[in-house]
Amino acid sequence: MAEANDGKAPAPKDQGTKHKPTEKIGSVVSTKMAKTIVVEVSRRVPHPLYKRIIKKRKKFYAHDERGMAKLGDVVRIVESRPLSRLKRWTLAEVVRRAAQVGAQPSELDVKV
Repeated sequence: MAEANDGKAPAPKDQGTKHKPTEKIGSVVSTKMAKTIVVEVSRRVPHPLYKRIIKKRKKFYAHDERGMAKLGDVVRIVESRPLSRLKRWTLAEVVRRAAQVGAQPSELDVKV
């Protein structure tokens, strides 16, 4: 009786295909932790019953090794292995920098 696969081992299902990591784009809402940023991602979805478009927001903790992201920046984060209890994302790039509004203390009539 001949075997159907001629003695060869079956090929794995995922051979040759690469898993593309999930990416999200959102704005930085907190940079108070060391090497960690909080990114808020907004999406627009229809209400399940009334079909009105509503905004849903979710916060993600992301690893920022070099401290590149600042408050208000728009960033791209990618899924990674778990780094802590809440961190499963890594900062990929800063898409757009936030406008930095800075005033000198002399302009504000404040004694330093």
